[in-house]
Amino acid sequence: MRMKLIMGLVAVSTLVLAAVLFNSNESLDVESDEAVKSFVLSNGMKVLVIENHRAPVMVSQVWYKVGASYEHDGITGISHVLEHMMFKGTKKHPAGEFSDIIAANGGEENAFTGQDYTAYFQKIANDRLELCLEMEADRMRNVIFDEKEFLKEIEVVKEERRLRTDDKPTALTYERFNAVAYTNSPYRRPIVGWMEDLDTLTVDDAKQWYDTWYAPNNATLVVAGDVESEEVFRLAKKYFGHLAISKVPELKPRREAKQYGTQRLTVEVPAKIPYLIMGYKAPVLTTVEEQWEVYALEVLAGVLDGGSSARLSKNLVRGQQIANSASAGYGMSARHDTLFVLSAVPNDGVEIDVLEFALREEVNIIKTQLPDEQELDRVKAQVVAAQVYQQDSTFYQAMEVGMLDTIGLPWQIKDEYVDKILSVTAEQVQQVANKYLTDDRLTVAVLDPLPMESKEQAKSASTSQGVDHGR
Repeated sequence: MRMKLIMGLVAVSTLVLAAVLFNSNESLDVESDEAVKSFVLSNGMKVLVIENHRAPVMVSQVWYKVGASYEHDGITGISHVLEHMMFKGTKKHPAGEFSDIIAANGGEENAFTGQDYTAYFQKIANDRLELCLEMEADRMRNVIFDEKEFLKEIEVVKEERRLRTDDKPTALTYERFNAVAYTNSPYRRPIVGWMEDLDTLTVDDAKQWYDTWYAPNNATLVVAGDVESEEVFRLAKKYFGHLAISKVPELKPRREAKQYGTQRLTVEVPAKIPYLIMGYKAPVLTTVEEQWEVYALEVLAGVLDGGSSARLSKNLVRGQQIANSASAGYGMSARHDTLFVLSAVPNDGVEIDVLEFALREEVNIIKTQLPDEQELDRVKAQVVAAQVYQQDSTFYQAMEVGMLDTIGLPWQIKDEYVDKILSVTAEQVQQVANKYLTDDRLTVAVLDPLPMESKEQAKSASTSQGVDHGR
């Protein structure tokens, strides 16, 4: 299932908005619907609570409005490096103690960095909420930046880059594809950072990034599970309410520059099989003029790649048998314009040009012939089914709300998703295909494999020269 509101998350049923009053002297803004209750502390920190009393567990997440898209050339990867440094301890809780305490209390914890956010979370029994909030509040303002620890983490991040990108031909191709597809959008930079920038990052860079962005007025706390919203707010006020704010920089608008014709690139590295990526610039909820268009783009992605009966699988993989795999992807939730992406791996003996032509033909058919109602019904049925299954995950309920809020969208928009998808017509799907899937929005990337022995020779040469490949 390729359609998604937030990383594959879909909405819950439409809910009625209602005002909720809380007996407190705190200066706050209070909003709620039946699923989400919102409080704003006097220092600007937002608290969102999703009560779910099916099991005595809860999820606590702290979202910071900063990620790779906030970076500038020369310090790429700093948001991700700082994520690592957040586990290096404070005076109250030395390095490693945070994780040890959560584990000793039967919980799990981790963090993740995206283009538009950095988030930290714990999954634990509901009676351990106060423990989580106390430690998160402590490291929001009191992390120790030790140069030795920083240098260790830089090497860890470099090794991540090697394992996940540099040594994976398809991932490396996708990274370079983004770097060419976007002209001035910050999404052209990899979240993990360019290796050349990681080589020159300093502990002072990390400390400055932390002091600038890690503050209560730039953060949202999301708690979901078997909790009471009033108690969550009380504890949030107790541990976060006294933290000093930062002067958060006001970001300039970032509109992607106009493209003039199809852009192409070839990546030549040792690999076993070729790989093709085609990406069309497309709007998102925060940038589109006509909101229905992003929902139509979601349905279009589902028509092309929404399971084994979708067009790419049916026509290119099983029908013509020219592709080993083929997919389509689009996500409507981001701060800046995104890409509607088609990708495919050819079968043995099939030229990349043939595969590109076939993908273009699938797009052109939709541009000239309306999708039939049976196809749309299949896509819409998948959305409804996903809606039911997603509600079994407290973590993803929290993640959906946290991500929407952090990228600047009201969390209530999740409640509109299913209805908006169900209202998409075949004519609208055709309209967005003709409007956005055009050559002047297209970037094509090809992985052209070099012989694998070239890779082995390079490794051998590097080893003989004493090059450090990390751990």
